[in-house]
Amino acid sequence: MSGKAILIVVIGFTLTLLAVGQKFGSLSNRAVDNYVSYQSETVAHNIAISGANIAANAIYLSPTWDDGYDNIPYQGGYLDVTVDVVDEDLGLREITSRGIYFRDTSEIKLRIAPSNFSEYAYYSNYEKAGPTSSGTIWWTGKDTVWGPFHTQAKLSCAFHPSFRGKTTSHKGSIEYQTNKKTDSPVITGIYLPGKNLEIPTQAVENLEADADDDGYKFDGQDTVYLLFDKDTLRYKYSYKNKYTALYLPSAAPNGLIYAKNMVVRLKGTVKGKYTLGCSSSTSSTGKGTVWLDDDIVYNTNPLKHPESTDLFGIIAENYVWITENTPNKTSINIQASVFSEKWGFGAYNYDKRPVSGNINLLGGIQQNYRQPVGTIDGNTISHGFTKQYRYDSRLAFMSPPFYPGTGGFKIVSWFE
Repeated sequence: MSGKAILIVVIGFTLTLLAVGQKFGSLSNRAVDNYVSYQSETVAHNIAISGANIAANAIYLSPTWDDGYDNIPYQGGYLDVTVDVVDEDLGLREITSRGIYFRDTSEIKLRIAPSNFSEYAYYSNYEKAGPTSSGTIWWTGKDTVWGPFHTQAKLSCAFHPSFRGKTTSHKGSIEYQTNKKTDSPVITGIYLPGKNLEIPTQAVENLEADADDDGYKFDGQDTVYLLFDKDTLRYKYSYKNKYTALYLPSAAPNGLIYAKNMVVRLKGTVKGKYTLGCSSSTSSTGKGTVWLDDDIVYNTNPLKHPESTDLFGIIAENYVWITENTPNKTSINIQASVFSEKWGFGAYNYDKRPVSGNINLLGGIQQNYRQPVGTIDGNTISHGFTKQYRYDSRLAFMSPPFYPGTGGFKIVSWFE
């Protein structure tokens, strides 16, 4: 090869290497730029997340807090947080958190709402019938609880009861009627002992002001018979009387019905979102008690129609009893969240009434003292009811109007 040809080859290789080098240099520069940009965006995002968490904690410590933060230096950048009330009645708040790092801005929006006892499929303060009762009420192999479960006492089990959801207790270890092999529960999900969640002591009393403000209040009588007929509430003050009708959207626009110092006899079909409160002004347990004389169910069954907007809460200062009568001899259907402030939910004459089928509950029960609904002989029901408690999954993100709160908050949505 002549010298001229060699020179041409050398020049060609040189130009090629220069082009390749420029390309590598450009790729390296872009890689560095991309890394710097990614790192800046990540820091801005982390600042926004931190701002959201700081604001949520501030609201947890002080539920009315809405000051927010304005251009606060944080992690080498700045954070801005605003808090807006979306629904005052529901306590729904929207937190908007912005993280700023150099030229990058990241925004997060989350909505939080007060946590309510209706979120629990089952809650008890004590797993016994009253302060002088020494006997434990056992969960048995015939019992199934679907959804979140909590007791401030021990989890008391016999013959492998089933708990189909997150299960917590305050006093720790599981209590077995005989031994672990015979009685250990079947828990789908996790079991966490040591959680403390105290029941409120003035939940019912606090409802009266809201009943006076766009609710409906019954007062001045001993007993009221309530028959829900879809969006109409029929009531009377004596069993022999005829019902008087109330159109609930007009009579109780805020969804609260309140019976002051009375006994309530309840049944029917609920259409819409309502809560029934029943109070007592004395230490007697006669008043402030709700009797379930027959089924109380939704107009649109959420088990068949998950889009159902029907929701019902029962809040009694004393007992919620399943009446011993003909309609309740074979079973009872309850679609509601049931709260008993001082006593509990149970079957009246549980140990004398005949075997009565199932309590088919869709919703939840929260009570101070757990009340029995039947008796067992070995692993067989001898009197009363078997429990079939199924959680209404809608209660994880919505609750009946004015339902008692736990004092905490929950995140209902998160947008980035």
